[in-house]
Amino acid sequence: ESVLLPPYRGQGAGVAFFQAREAHARAIDLRHAAFCAVVRPPDHPSRPSDGRPLDGFWRNRGYHLRPDLTCTMRWPELGDMQDTAHTMQFWTKDLGAS
Repeated sequence: ESVLLPPYRGQGAGVAFFQAREAHARAIDLRHAAFCAVVRPPDHPSRPSDGRPLDGFWRNRGYHLRPDLTCTMRWPELGDMQDTAHTMQFWTKDLGAS
């Protein structure tokens, strides 16, 4: 999971992170990039009160939501002792032919 603390947001670190990982993928002749993000309802207690959806940020980087690609991962929520199932939604990007 990638998270920037509020004082560091909006300064280009997220863009640089995506650019660096895509450059590395291209350097090793990969043609696609993907990541998955946890799906949470807008009123989920784990959402930060000042949080905002990142869909626009990811779309601006050229990623496309893939509603046909999901998986389930399990981990304990903060303060819980037992794992909980979490749906993960995939986003993908064509890095172009190498």
